[in-house]
Amino acid sequence: MALREEDSLISELNLACSDLKTLLQASSKIEETLEKMDKKFDVIDESLSTSSRRVAPLHSLAMAAKALETRINRAVSPALALLDSFKLFVNTISEGGEPVIQKLQEVVEFLSRTKATDQYRAYRLRETLVTLKVLYETEIDAMKFDGKPDMADSDLGTELEIEVLRRISETLAVNDCLDICIDIYVKVRYLRAAKALMRLNPDYLKTYTPEEIDEMEWGTLETAISLWIQHFELALRTVFVSEKKLSNQILGGILDGAVWLECFVKIADKIMAVFFRFGEGVARSNKEPQKLFKLLDMFDSLEKLKTEFSEIFEGEAGADICTRFRELEKLLVHSSSKVFWEFGLQIEGNSDGFPPPQDGSVPKLVRYAINYLKYLASETYSAPMAKVLLTEKIWKAGILSKPEPEENLLRDAIINIMEALQRNVESKKLRYKDRILP
Repeated sequence: MALREEDSLISELNLACSDLKTLLQASSKIEETLEKMDKKFDVIDESLSTSSRRVAPLHSLAMAAKALETRINRAVSPALALLDSFKLFVNTISEGGEPVIQKLQEVVEFLSRTKATDQYRAYRLRETLVTLKVLYETEIDAMKFDGKPDMADSDLGTELEIEVLRRISETLAVNDCLDICIDIYVKVRYLRAAKALMRLNPDYLKTYTPEEIDEMEWGTLETAISLWIQHFELALRTVFVSEKKLSNQILGGILDGAVWLECFVKIADKIMAVFFRFGEGVARSNKEPQKLFKLLDMFDSLEKLKTEFSEIFEGEAGADICTRFRELEKLLVHSSSKVFWEFGLQIEGNSDGFPPPQDGSVPKLVRYAINYLKYLASETYSAPMAKVLLTEKIWKAGILSKPEPEENLLRDAIINIMEALQRNVESKKLRYKDRILP
């Protein structure tokens, strides 16, 4: 009995000893793991110290940037207030000066008609009026900035102002002063519309003769044509639409509506004449190959605006301005087709005048022509070019003729130039003395 108890006790002790060994081994492994972790923490601590040293200058820069931002904000607030004051000042001059000059002009016209004063004084008044107008317009234009296209919207006034103007115009018409009413209205609204478009700073319109356009650098002319397309569309869809609406609202009740459309056309005619003049100058200028794409841009823009143009300048009153629109389109068609065909003739005649490359490489003219035709066949220019060729063919053959589809005309035209290009290459090939190049 005593032996059994001793054996049981020994077994328990052995089991406890085994558990202790296992626990000690686990403790040893945990100690090793903790040592490794301690080393890792040391590495991390060193990295953090290094990063802290690197970040310290950035922190200083951030503090400096914050201080600079505070100073800038303190300086900007008064500057913005000052700019607002200048803007208010310019607007005040613009709004206050024009009515004064307008009234002075009316006084001068009244004195001239009634002969209430002698000719010398009337002459002096007219000279003074002209000087004031030039000075006023020069100073105001100098103070204004170049606006975005959406800023060219013409100021039409409030509903109350429009109603008052309508009553005044009808009163003048009833009292046999219709001519004076129309004259004043056309002058005032023309100035308003012109000034609205002048905010776009269209200085390029001052150069319009073919000779002057030929002297322009290509980059400058390219920019001018792009601006012309944008401004032409803006004038039509924004300014003239607004002016037509206003003319109808104010003058539509006079003579059963027989006056207002004619007045609107008078307002738009001088402005459109400037745009037409530039477009005609470009179309009549030298027919250089690179101009083809800008001519097509102009033609395509007019084609897209054709329907709207006819609707805005409707009736007998707008017949002349619509005729000039069509004449400009004709000029662009003739010019575009002439540039295209002359380009083919230049290739046919080997007009570059350069000898063939000695190493047998592709001639410059061939590279230029291939890129030229590739650009022309792109989605942007293939449709306008085909339209130009079709229009020209109809004009030559007559309206009753049955022309080929547009795609066939453009394809055949390009094939003709490619054949001319092939003949050009063959002619250069014959100029090589050695049949085998190194």
